[in-house]
Amino acid sequence: MRSPPRWEPTAAPRRCPGTGEGLARLIVDDEDRALRLCQHDAHRPQRLQVFAGLPDEEQMSAPSIQVSTISAAHVAREIKRRLYPLHAQAMEQAARLTAYQQAEPHARRAVAAAVTAALPGARLEEEHRRTRITWQHVPGPAGQHHPAQVDSLSAVVGPSGEWVQVDACGRPNSILPMLTALTQMPRE
Repeated sequence: MRSPPRWEPTAAPRRCPGTGEGLARLIVDDEDRALRLCQHDAHRPQRLQVFAGLPDEEQMSAPSIQVSTISAAHVAREIKRRLYPLHAQAMEQAARLTAYQQAEPHARRAVAAAVTAALPGARLEEEHRRTRITWQHVPGPAGQHHPAQVDSLSAVVGPSGEWVQVDACGRPNSILPMLTALTQMPRE
């Protein structure tokens, strides 16, 4: 036998998400799904908006339905019929997003390592969801006093290593072998 939903105690009535107006209550159903019941308009108490709770609502918006408060049985039936399928889809999407976000830095570092393997002495800088790689080389003997041309390469590896942007400048006999080496990297 299923236990009835339990109301979470709150010190004061909460405000509805989004508008900040109206009254809201948090309930947890018998399968530990969090639901927020919101009554936005005190002049129309027969309209209720029900939000399904998600682990991180900053990453994605919570699904919701509007339902008329004909009876408690009607509200429960509409939640089961309309909101729970949306909640299940949102939870699956949230799980995929979490897995992607956890795998992203590793995949990006693997691509950055492959790029730096072709560029001895390159420097790496981690930025938000990107890795910047810089490499410079001054050809010729050390201490030479005439103007030297600097060979340089800058690369940015995108999120999850999905793309690499390369900007190279220098002598053709130095830059072309590097670009060739970059194109010879094994592909997955």
